[in-house]
Amino acid sequence: MGRVIMIASGKGGTGKTTAAANIGAALAARGKLVLLADMDMGLRNLDIALGLESKVVYDISDVAEKRCAFDDALLRDGRFENLYFIPATQTRSQAALDDESVEELRRLLKNRFDFCIIDAPAGMDGGFNYAAEFADEVIMVTVPETAALRDADRVISVLEDMGMTEMRLIINRVRADLISKGIMKNVDDCVDILSIPVLGIVPEDPELYISALKGEPAVLNDKSAARQAFLNISGRILGEDIPIMDFGEKEGFLMKIKRIFGKKAYNAWERKVKM
Repeated sequence: MGRVIMIASGKGGTGKTTAAANIGAALAARGKLVLLADMDMGLRNLDIALGLESKVVYDISDVAEKRCAFDDALLRDGRFENLYFIPATQTRSQAALDDESVEELRRLLKNRFDFCIIDAPAGMDGGFNYAAEFADEVIMVTVPETAALRDADRVISVLEDMGMTEMRLIINRVRADLISKGIMKNVDDCVDILSIPVLGIVPEDPELYISALKGEPAVLNDKSAARQAFLNISGRILGEDIPIMDFGEKEGFLMKIKRIFGKKAYNAWERKVKM
């Protein structure tokens, strides 16, 4: 049986959709059969992040309401042999899914794919409840800022009330220079506030934005300092023992970043921060 992973965030602007695209692409690059499912009903963007917006004909509500077959709504990403995408509806008025159709789709996805990565709506809008009902586990994406962490904490509480127990954290757009000045929260602060394990840390990286604008996952961009972060995240999802950070070790934040990402990726990231 496959794993269904919901990518969530407390608010917009945290890089959730970009994270979903790159996690799916990284798992596919490791040989896993992956479906990226957009469930941000009425506000889909995952198709743009993948560069597939011009190919969309049917969406997930068409499948749920039997207007088309499941395979008719699937789009294959030609850059990866085993990466597929199904879009959300663009109009909220068509977004109603009943419990029976949700469960039927969930069984289909788990039986067919190694991983289904769901791009949930920011906060608790649109298809949040549907995405949570689909999911076996949640990856919460946040940036190390007070407002984003407060909203993420609220979403985590709601998911816990819904019975979700498997949740991990990606801290995105980390900038050591802002953390050292006290403008951004450090990693320990984020963990203290949210109380869920860290799955990965992604540095601030202009190449990540460039890749997103091109509709191309950053894991294909050798210039991206975030590329290795997402490859490491995919490895941890698969159970590989890839160190993130020793919270008890007394060392500077820059040295921690170097140890997490490796010297080459760290040096590339440091050059971009200084620009």
